Amino acid sequence: MKQNKKIAVTGGIGSGKSTAIKMIKEHGFAVFSCDEVYADLVKDKRFLKKLCDIFGDIMTPEGQLDRKKLATIVFSDKNALEKLNAFTHPEIYRELFRRAENESGTCFFEVPLLFEDGAQDKFDCVLIIERDNDKRIDGVINRDNLSREEVVKRINNQLKYDNCNFEKYYVIHNNGDLQQLQKEIDHFLLTKGLI
Repeated sequence: MKQNKKIAVTGGIGSGKSTAIKMIKEHGFAVFSCDEVYADLVKDKRFLKKLCDIFGDIMTPEGQLDRKKLATIVFSDKNALEKLNAFTHPEIYRELFRRAENESGTCFFEVPLLFEDGAQDKFDCVLIIERDNDKRIDGVINRDNLSREEVVKRINNQLKYDNCNFEKYYVIHNNGDLQQLQKEIDHFLLTKGLI
């Protein structure tokens, strides 16, 4: 694989994307995260104003985005979620690629909603992290302190990974321990000629 490739890392909530990205970063690769970009964008007044124009009062008394309020709106109404994605995702991709502009080597991008956005063609290669649903649910409950019902609602709003044909892409089944995931990541990097 040539240098300066853009590789997307994706998978459903609780699949282990962020852990995989950390392992890739430890190999010295530049990594960029849609979630980090979004976290920065919601501090931008222009961006927040547009969000409020779409969803009304979603601010805390301190003038910050009330993430819980916004999540409650979009995860209980598919149209609201589509509106959120239609506005935020183009902004996120623009900023994501702007941040990677000065990198000369292969870059990795953590992109949670890659297939939902139809954005797989923006990247030279796609690495999918899959995990059994029960493990995903338990992991997110522990990580984010959410109820089982809230986690299941979020999973149901995402792509059903187990129903997709991913023959074109590289898939890691993350059902083992961290050592096993590390082995799989290293194997992926080796097969792509990156280490």
